Amino acid sequence: MNIKEQPISTIDDITIFLKRREYDPDIKGYRAPYLYRGLPNDTYRLTTTLSRNCKDKQHILEESILRNFTKYAMINDPALSESKWRQMIMGQHHGLPTRILDWSYSSLVALHFATSSEATADLDQHNGVVWEIDIEELNHLLPERYQEALRKEHAHLFTVKMLEKVVQELSQYDSDMRDSAMLLLEPSSIDSRIVNQYSFFSLVPKNIANVEEFLENHTKHTTKYIIDKTLRRELREMLDQMNINERMLFPGLDGTAKWIARHFYVSEENA
Repeated sequence: MNIKEQPISTIDDITIFLKRREYDPDIKGYRAPYLYRGLPNDTYRLTTTLSRNCKDKQHILEESILRNFTKYAMINDPALSESKWRQMIMGQHHGLPTRILDWSYSSLVALHFATSSEATADLDQHNGVVWEIDIEELNHLLPERYQEALRKEHAHLFTVKMLEKVVQELSQYDSDMRDSAMLLLEPSSIDSRIVNQYSFFSLVPKNIANVEEFLENHTKHTTKYIIDKTLRRELREMLDQMNINERMLFPGLDGTAKWIARHFYVSEENA
């Protein structure tokens, strides 16, 4: 089994991945070459919103979804029609079903999503999970011309402009990646939510039907941290004290309202 499972059952265990940094001789400093994705239930899979929404018709409907979104979204960004990647990123940001999976460079942000996005009353009903993937390991799986594009820019992740120089069409991207590679993308800072969440995306190719199976078969450094359900309330309170909460990660009144609602939640036993 190439995916390592690491149980997190005490607050001290959290330091296992909060301290995940490696020395980089090029910069003479420490960096974490990992991205993280938190989920509030360890039975939830690494599935895209496109897959959940459209099931086995996802790749038949994908172009129509992007076309219709662009038709109405161009009032906000007239340049959307020029790039499938921009359409996808803008759509993902606003809840459109896409092939994108969200990740964060911050393990604390991932912990937030592993201890939220679920009814407050259910926090101790399920284990949470944080996935950790190795950026460089995934980059080494990319076709050579994609790796060359990264080397040319001295970059570890693609931007939209970099990606547009290499590939423009989804069909070509799928053909290039097959079922053995998956590209990581740094989105444009559309608003402060992307900035505050330290967001990054993976573009799941058509032929990778099961992301976890892909990681199992093609990576050696992927880790799945299982957060014990008995720890989640304490961890949630710790994150709130560290100012890692909806108010900061979803700037604006919507995030503030979610944070206040959770902060003042009254359980049945205390009602």
